[in-house]
Amino acid sequence: MTEKQKRFADEWLVDLNGTRAYKAAYPSVKKDETAKAAASRLLTNVNVKVYIQERQKEREKRTEITQDSVLHELALIAFAKASDYARVVEKDAMVEVDGNMVPVLDEDGNQVKYRTVEPILTDELTEDQKKAIAVIKKGRDGFEIKPYSKIQALELLGKHLGMFTEKVEVKNTTPNVFEGLTTEELKKLIDDV
Repeated sequence: MTEKQKRFADEWLVDLNGTRAYKAAYPSVKKDETAKAAASRLLTNVNVKVYIQERQKEREKRTEITQDSVLHELALIAFAKASDYARVVEKDAMVEVDGNMVPVLDEDGNQVKYRTVEPILTDELTEDQKKAIAVIKKGRDGFEIKPYSKIQALELLGKHLGMFTEKVEVKNTTPNVFEGLTTEELKKLIDDV
């Protein structure tokens, strides 16, 4: 493996951009089309592929980021539920009268109840539940909890598991010159050959 091939591979590992990596390793190449084609060829080179795989394994050990850990994080987001972060509670209706809070009663004298949504305190959330939260902020109407995109996480998981492969329908448009011939006619054609 040449030093330039090694430089290309190291650059490619930065952002997986073959065109940029090739131009960094081979600065005399100026055209993107040329760099893209050459990068594509280099990525199929056995020595380059082995070097990249070794570097990826080293990085995996160093960072402890594995396919399993990425899939686990995606699953936390994909399968998070709104009820993990808030609950519907029933409360007594109260009103302020002369500086004091007094219960609101219905016409029969029973305490009026209402339902509201209360966020669950972050101290009560598990570490896994916290990982699915993208933003917690105070908005106009109180605190807002925004999770990461469940749909995007499900799509990424589905793609990884091969669930969303596109089906390609192939139609034969070549005319069948033997269509309509009887078995006897077909046998005669075979015998004639």
